[in-house]
Amino acid sequence: MNIVIAIDSLKGSLSSLEAGAAISRGIKKIYPHADIQIRPLADGGEGTVEALALGMEGKIESVQVTGPLGQKVIADYGILEKSQANGKKTAIIEMSAAAGITLVKESEKNPLQTTTYGVGEIIKAAIAKGCRHFIVGIGGSATNDGGIGMLQALGFGILNKDGRQVAFGAQGLQEIERITDENALPELKECTFRIACDVTNTLCGKEGASAVYGPQKGADPDMVLQMDRWLADYAGLSRKKYPRADMEQPGTGAAGGLGFAFLTYMDSKLESGIRIVLEETRLEEYVQQADIVITGEGRLDEQTAMGKAPVGVAEIAKKYQKKVIAFAGCVTEAAGVCNEKGIDAFFPILRKAVSLEEAMEPKNAEENMSAAAEQVFRLIRCCEAGK
Repeated sequence: MNIVIAIDSLKGSLSSLEAGAAISRGIKKIYPHADIQIRPLADGGEGTVEALALGMEGKIESVQVTGPLGQKVIADYGILEKSQANGKKTAIIEMSAAAGITLVKESEKNPLQTTTYGVGEIIKAAIAKGCRHFIVGIGGSATNDGGIGMLQALGFGILNKDGRQVAFGAQGLQEIERITDENALPELKECTFRIACDVTNTLCGKEGASAVYGPQKGADPDMVLQMDRWLADYAGLSRKKYPRADMEQPGTGAAGGLGFAFLTYMDSKLESGIRIVLEETRLEEYVQQADIVITGEGRLDEQTAMGKAPVGVAEIAKKYQKKVIAFAGCVTEAAGVCNEKGIDAFFPILRKAVSLEEAMEPKNAEENMSAAAEQVFRLIRCCEAGK
């Protein structure tokens, strides 16, 4: 029996690879000679670095960078010696490692001051390691600076009337008089960026970065209006230098305008996070050889059916008429819609009533996952014996 396992992480409990290994152990109790391939799975958000780097025989690097409020933080990123998509040495980055909202205390949230400078420092470090292809997840930001901090770290001049770099944060946007690129890292011209972006917000306006996401980052109504106006002015200056700049393009408002900076200043594409991961891991090639495909995530619900990682796996599997089983930490009443999206059957792994903390304890989660897989494959063996 050939089995492919591609399960998303159970956030706060098991990584993608740990969950996959637990399922494999359960299956092996029933089918000891099964050929099992465990493939990393993520959606471009938290856990993507670990899943892809470790799941594809890469490595994790750590670098000290500037945090969202100017403090020093240690950010992890992944390196693959060769991208499956284009053969280049590849860096896997989560912008939240340097500029994430979880790095800012509730009392200190202020998008006027938070910067993406550290994101640029990670990119710069990866370039120094030889990376020329980048997979960047941009969810979970604390920033609304339009990506100017990242650009400054990469050598772009985001200059005020005195010819000096503007201040960190969205407050720097109001100072911009001129943008230069003569000191930008020359290696950037060799680099390609796949940006995991699953939002369609434009840079400005009612559906823009400031209006939609500014309040959760600490902006009051006056700040929202100010930042929106400053971002529009910044986009206008950018367009004078780079005619491709388009603040109306869907996704430019992602991560406080970081999407705009990537699209305008670098060779970048904004794409579905799960699409990037599935292509980079070449999951389709493995699925073609499988008898059964296993996927899942921490919580299976109606949101899963709206394009999250397990449904992405199921879509590939159904191209080749493969059976799909999903496991989850918990399953809601509305999860039945997942059956309509290619998941043939799904199973919660909990075996008794416990607290959330007990359920998420890694050892318990591993044992529950393994036991659930064992029982499902006992049933499969019974069905085969009855044919």
